[in-house]
Amino acid sequence: MANSPRESWVATTHEWADDVDFAHLHAARELVGDVGCPQLMHMVLEIVAYADDEAADQQRIGRVLIEVTDSEISVADDGRGTDTRRDADGVAVRKPIMATQDIRFFGREDSPVLPDGEPRRGMSAVAASCEQLIHENRRHDGAWSQTYERGVPVADLVEVKQWSGSGTTVRLRQLDRRVVAGLDLAELGSLLSGFRNLDVIVQSR
Repeated sequence: MANSPRESWVATTHEWADDVDFAHLHAARELVGDVGCPQLMHMVLEIVAYADDEAADQQRIGRVLIEVTDSEISVADDGRGTDTRRDADGVAVRKPIMATQDIRFFGREDSPVLPDGEPRRGMSAVAASCEQLIHENRRHDGAWSQTYERGVPVADLVEVKQWSGSGTTVRLRQLDRRVVAGLDLAELGSLLSGFRNLDVIVQSR
């Protein structure tokens, strides 16, 4: 029997074979530890770094909108949207960036440093440390959303209305209100200016 499309997809940043790597998520939670203001700022930088990578690859200035409320932070970019493909049965399969290891960064001594001076660990370290995360991506051929709790998907990948152009939105939800209230948004904005390929707006509402 021939390999399924999932098995034949080449791993560039993540392995496509598994949807969830529970051992990795546990290790990521242990590494991040309790989420205070520095950790939460780093989580935002981890998300934004992917938009910066993509904008650099496309040789353009990307746009990112960060919205902060009392218990939620939303990060939306105007990139191409997270890689999503159809398997042999026509079912949408998205690159498992939230629940598996980014093989370029996690646990590597040569991992690049983000603007806060901390090493890059990948998107899964964000998801593993967040009580609830919603990942929505919009591509030229459709849009999909999925909800995670501590990095583990708790709902299927579902198609949603493609209300605008392509891009990815990550919502960190059920955050500690005291931690969010303690964020220095001016400092966050200063750190975000370290991404040279992005125009980032931070709004608090």
